[in-house]
Amino acid sequence: MTTSNRLLFTLLLFPIFSSFSQGSYLGKPWNSTVQQIPGKIQCELFDLGGEGVAYHDADTVNNGSGHLNKSNGIWLNDFRINEGVDITYTKGGEYDTNPYNVVKPELDQLYVGWTSPGEWMNYSVNVNKSGVYTIGIMYTSNGGGEIALDLDGKSLTSNLQIPATSTEKEPLGWRQYHHWNRVDVLTTIKLEKGVHLLKLKTVTNGKMNYDYLDFKLKN
Repeated sequence: MTTSNRLLFTLLLFPIFSSFSQGSYLGKPWNSTVQQIPGKIQCELFDLGGEGVAYHDADTVNNGSGHLNKSNGIWLNDFRINEGVDITYTKGGEYDTNPYNVVKPELDQLYVGWTSPGEWMNYSVNVNKSGVYTIGIMYTSNGGGEIALDLDGKSLTSNLQIPATSTEKEPLGWRQYHHWNRVDVLTTIKLEKGVHLLKLKTVTNGKMNYDYLDFKLKN
């Protein structure tokens, strides 16, 4: 194989990473896998790079993995245990299969929780086709709140209202954080084809759990 053919083969084999460039950004995709748009951006699969690079969290403890979910060698309990973003997963019984869900969640799905205003996470994403996209979210929210998205360091959306999923009918106070809902269209935005850096920010209230963001192509 000639040098030029070898270079062409490399570019074809690794089109995402060859085009990925975010200037001074020091993070990199989780598990070397860029998440794809259109599709679901799994919130627990934020980039590698640590505090201040791939994410900002209010404390250094993962309040889910290894804390609420005791470390015992089960991967769901230990997922990203040494990072500050708080991660847990949907459980059966009286937890996430409760009668106050608006939308029934899948079980054993990892998600980000214990969110506070000012926290954020970065995601390396690949937009496969330029166009207009809707953004949805699978979430819980004790009291409502706002999120916002940046793309490549610039504001992609204004503050997006997240409807509360708490209810006066709930007899268990702690379970107000476990009422799941899905909003199919939070907003509509235009995206250009290519690899980008997406940032999910918790703006107001917090007390929200994020399973995934869902990007769907309109045209």
